[in-house]
Amino acid sequence: MAKQGQGSSHDLDGLTEAARDAAARAASGKGLPPVHLWNPPFCGDLDMRIASDGTWFYLGTPIGRPALVRLFSTILKREGDKHFLVTPVEKVGIIVDDAPFLAVEMIKDHDARGPLLRFRTNVDDWVTCDGESGLRFEFAPDGGVTPYLHVRAGLWAKVTRALYYDLVDIGEERMVDGHSMFGIASGGSFFAMADAELTREAH
Repeated sequence: MAKQGQGSSHDLDGLTEAARDAAARAASGKGLPPVHLWNPPFCGDLDMRIASDGTWFYLGTPIGRPALVRLFSTILKREGDKHFLVTPVEKVGIIVDDAPFLAVEMIKDHDARGPLLRFRTNVDDWVTCDGESGLRFEFAPDGGVTPYLHVRAGLWAKVTRALYYDLVDIGEERMVDGHSMFGIASGGSFFAMADAELTREAH
């Protein structure tokens, strides 16, 4: 592929075919392709962008087929601060405005470890919130908080505003390193959001 802005030797159909081939090789079509094992040559940047609301764009136009977005999401890979679509034979760069996924649904459950949260992303992946796929919280200058859920291998999902309020409702206070912190318990882990005293003052 040529670099972005110079045209591409592959169109969307070509990339789609490569992605389908990669997915078919993954455990007989089940599960996710092992992109962490693939190190193909970099073939330039593709004019593809994932907007902050989770919409995928190709050549400036939204990709309107959910199945196609789902397919591309399975070959997404992050290296440092950059995101790529990767097949066994090629790697192309794409732009991600914020996080590549959105967490759009949350189920509250319990297991032997205590509270357990499970999230569904906008591409229909289910992620269990625990020590491996936990939450982090980003603070805006105006004091707003945005939670992010680790999906896999450095790929994150931004938690929707509606789910953020649900998280606040089930939040609790715990001592962390000698400080009382407000946060979320799930999967045997505690994800601190903010100083508990400041949280009480805000409410």
